[in-house]
Amino acid sequence: MLFCCRFYVAEVLLALEYLHMLGVIYRDLKPENILVREDGHIMLSDFDLSLRCSVSPTLVRSSSLGTQESAKKLSGPCAENSCIDPLCLRPSWVQVSCFTPRLLSSTQVKTRKEVGGQVRPLPQLVVEPTDARSNSFVGTHEYLAPEIIRGDGHGSAVDWWTFGILLYELLFGRTPFRGRGNEETLASVVSQSFKFPENPCVSLHAKDLIRGLLVKEPENRLGSVKGAAEIKQHPFFDGLNWALIRCAAPPETPGSRDIGGDPLMFRKKKEGKCLVSRANGEDVEFELF
Repeated sequence: MLFCCRFYVAEVLLALEYLHMLGVIYRDLKPENILVREDGHIMLSDFDLSLRCSVSPTLVRSSSLGTQESAKKLSGPCAENSCIDPLCLRPSWVQVSCFTPRLLSSTQVKTRKEVGGQVRPLPQLVVEPTDARSNSFVGTHEYLAPEIIRGDGHGSAVDWWTFGILLYELLFGRTPFRGRGNEETLASVVSQSFKFPENPCVSLHAKDLIRGLLVKEPENRLGSVKGAAEIKQHPFFDGLNWALIRCAAPPETPGSRDIGGDPLMFRKKKEGKCLVSRANGEDVEFELF
């Protein structure tokens, strides 16, 4: 179950990163808007509530490794702090974005091997529209971010809140703040903390990621500054090859078989395919085209 969940939320994360790179804040992430293609990979639908804004994708070099231990591995003048040769500038490890494929020449590969025997990382692609602001009250009650409910105005961080709600729902089969009615749900989102059910048992990394995403103050929320680039570095996604995820075999394909007990399952419906969400004990079907 955790493997399936990680695969699908990873693809959702890439979709949100792509939208933010285009200057689009989605604002309506929920299982009903996630379609599964014939090949088993996902795509997002229903952009009626999306917000268009300006964005300037930026390549950011993170701080230098700069540790004494790493400096000792360099020999000759390259070990000096004053060295400004581009080959000696060694930023710390960052997650390579799937949107910046790069072919290395044999000379570049040789250079990598010569610099302390370590791989020199690429700069970090930041595509987050951090200056976007809106005061619209839009979204689905159980997925609404606190800043939308309070009327404080909101930006791209609302997508990372809804991403956290989605991850919680996929793992536990319900949303964390659902009340007996819409008003109780909204009040719970604003003022109540959430808890993790005892069952099913999920990894500590999954819980930690959810805690980082479901921070009520948007400026402190995971992803609010560097967007998906921050979230992709979380240990929950360790070992995932972001650049090749669309080439990976999905856990299931539509109509292959039911995924018993999982929040997401697939089945045939007449001649089409549909994704069924069993969150909150209710089936929500939509056909794939």
